[in-house]
Amino acid sequence: MRYLVPRMSEHITSIFGEMSTLAAATESINLGQGFPDTDGPEEMKEIARECISAGRGNQYPPPHGLPALREAVAAHQKRFYDLDVDGDTGVVITTGASEALNSAFLGLIDDGDEVLVFEPMFDVYAAGISLARGVRVAVPLSGPGLRPDIDRLRAAVTPRTRVILINSPHNPSGIVFTRAELEAIAAIAIEHDLLVISDEAYEHLWFDDDVHIPISTLPGMFERTVTIGSGGKMFSFTGWKIGWASGPRDLIAAVRVVRQHLTYASGGPFQYAMAHGLGMPDQYYTEYRRSMSEQRDILSAGLATLGFDVIPSQGSYYVTTNVHSIGAPDGLEFCRALPHRARVVAIPHQVFCDDESVGKPYVRWAFCKRPAVLQEAITRLGPLQIPWQP
Repeated sequence: MRYLVPRMSEHITSIFGEMSTLAAATESINLGQGFPDTDGPEEMKEIARECISAGRGNQYPPPHGLPALREAVAAHQKRFYDLDVDGDTGVVITTGASEALNSAFLGLIDDGDEVLVFEPMFDVYAAGISLARGVRVAVPLSGPGLRPDIDRLRAAVTPRTRVILINSPHNPSGIVFTRAELEAIAAIAIEHDLLVISDEAYEHLWFDDDVHIPISTLPGMFERTVTIGSGGKMFSFTGWKIGWASGPRDLIAAVRVVRQHLTYASGGPFQYAMAHGLGMPDQYYTEYRRSMSEQRDILSAGLATLGFDVIPSQGSYYVTTNVHSIGAPDGLEFCRALPHRARVVAIPHQVFCDDESVGKPYVRWAFCKRPAVLQEAITRLGPLQIPWQP
């Protein structure tokens, strides 16, 4: 890495690459990476195929996204959250939610600006803030339930603070921020005139009564919030890489400036399919949530039976366990040994934390897999020596 700029040196390795390679080498079940092992709606696949055959979208679509998809995103925000988003000026389509995030970082963060973010944090955040020459300020989730620590967030604000970055439903913990927590975050943002980037990639994957509430729906927040969405997560087509950012015109204009100089345009046929998906009836979203919650229950119950302390998953693809409960002192060491011992892969929270001690006890497991695969993973984990022996 002789020529790599110093600010990116901490991002050289990726735990996902490491663990996926280990999964292949050990023929493990990969509960590390967050992608489903089944495809989304057949009707969306058919639309993409028809578009390819008919030549619709095979050449560059508009750089800010097909008008049909931008209007569909705006209609979705109105339908589910009663948000008035202008599809013409308040939406930009991106190559996945990751590009939307990085475009927002590059467009809104300047050299030395501080970004407050709860840890553990998805690793794209750390790399993106470094790309933008920002300074990330990690605020640990606290307590046995890994909840936002509002007092520590408030104390972390300085004159250099520019952005609060939030993620709910949260990756990797699986929590969903409550209305009270969001109102407290909003109050801090308003008091200090801060922007908010809200990663809502898992917005339709909330379970039981833990309803997802976009922070932009709170008073005084729409005008200061960029909301990130993911068609890949919403419809189980992660390989299509279609995401978006939405919000007020001035903020989205900044995101657009950067985005047009990254990939310029994203897959046209898939954009047509996503536009159709966003208009599907409520039954789709209800069934998607129901089936994923059943998979959550299979894995959570299995892990609890094996002796793991399971933090209830309120949303996303993930459930978190405290491996101290089985005698494992270190989540990273546990995850590196697990494929060899049980042919199952998980991801340690440590890699998502600036303060390693915050994530050391915790491991993330992805339940976005077929029930039979989850049952097989539990079976493989059954013979683990518990208490864990290093």
